[in-house]
Amino acid sequence: MSNAYEEWVGREEAHTQRIDAAAVAAMAATLDLEGAPRAGEPLPPGWQWLFFNPAARRSGLGEDGHPRRGGFLPPIDLPRRMWAGSRINYLADLPIGEQATRRSRIVKVENKVGKRGALWFVTVQHTTQCNGTDCIVEEQDIVYREAPPPGAAAATPTRLEAEARWGREVRPDTTLLFRYSALTFNGHRIHYDQAYARNEEGYPDLVVHGPLTATLLQQLAVEHGEGRGLARFDFRGVSPLFVSRAFHIEGHTQEDGTFALWARGPDGELAMSATAVLR
Repeated sequence: MSNAYEEWVGREEAHTQRIDAAAVAAMAATLDLEGAPRAGEPLPPGWQWLFFNPAARRSGLGEDGHPRRGGFLPPIDLPRRMWAGSRINYLADLPIGEQATRRSRIVKVENKVGKRGALWFVTVQHTTQCNGTDCIVEEQDIVYREAPPPGAAAATPTRLEAEARWGREVRPDTTLLFRYSALTFNGHRIHYDQAYARNEEGYPDLVVHGPLTATLLQQLAVEHGEGRGLARFDFRGVSPLFVSRAFHIEGHTQEDGTFALWARGPDGELAMSATAVLR
């Protein structure tokens, strides 16, 4: 199939925003942390997703709550859109309270055919700079897919065989999902509109945000990093997690010193896989 969206490759945009200490404090409260990082201290990994999010007008939103197709991202005419994963390099600390700029560039638009129909993958590179220094470089994969036909069986989850050396339980409730949606200005209705999630997108309940799970995995890596920060973090979403169903974030140290991390769903299924490299 010819690439109908080839002209979007190379498209760029930039957003400048202060890494606001109030938003950081709200995130710390949302994650139920005892204290919040202060102005001048480094922004924790994953918390960069609180910033630089598009503020589309309500009249410019689609039925799913996302901004309508077109503009920076290509107008791919498939109804389901999700953040599939990222590869993140943490090059320097991003100080809280400083002004930063994120420059985004579309590096690839690719069509594939999966077991459930057509798929489009859009890869966007985000480079976040502060005071002339590149702090974070992330390649983000966005996938667009067809809606499953009515009555279609759910995909068979991948069983997780890995053995954890450390981890903890996470109990996602509606307040957690609401707060994270608000902090990231994420209007996707699968995270707060139960009727829409069930009747329109075919989920059994509200869906836990993929980047929220990825943030928790990065927090877990830092906790077991003996005071060292992250140099790199890669993650891939495998299957969804749902509100009011406890899951586990877990990991172990590999032979090369890197961390293997994952989110284990309530039935033992692999929900997200990740690797972390310490500084």
